[in-house]
Amino acid sequence: MKKEIVIAGFGGQGVMSIGKSLVEAGLEEGLEVSWVPSYGPEMRGGTANCSVIMSDEPVGSPIVYHPTELIAMNGPSLKKFEDEVVPGGTVFLNSSIIKEKVDREDLRVIQVPCDTIANELGNGKVANMVMLGAYIAATGALKADTLREMIRQMFTGPKAKLVDLNMTALARGMECV
Repeated sequence: MKKEIVIAGFGGQGVMSIGKSLVEAGLEEGLEVSWVPSYGPEMRGGTANCSVIMSDEPVGSPIVYHPTELIAMNGPSLKKFEDEVVPGGTVFLNSSIIKEKVDREDLRVIQVPCDTIANELGNGKVANMVMLGAYIAATGALKADTLREMIRQMFTGPKAKLVDLNMTALARGMECV
């Protein structure tokens, strides 16, 4: 199994957090992993992205040229990376924001209303957890229990009150697939 993923969106949408969560969970499950963030003007509202590789064999290079999956949290990210996805790959769209259609017919498209669900839950910041849930449900690349345990470990002390919200967001994302 080898997953090469590009995750992209506006700065502040939790794109880097999705990538780090995938890598940390993959590492916990014994996979070989890499995570390459792209920083710069993205933090000011531009398109931020990161590349993630999860494999059961050593990762030779952390660079992802042709992802097996694209997670697009906004329209500019879809336009920027759609052509790079391998034929037969999967594109995850934040359908709350992205109104454009995927141009290629050789890709599987999964539409997830991340922002809509996050707002229904009362906190727009969990849209990334919704997408993460959809990703793991659709690909089976990681166990949901591993991510649930990560959430419990991430939110401790004063942030412990965010565990239930993030667990619900993850579950709602999984239900979308």
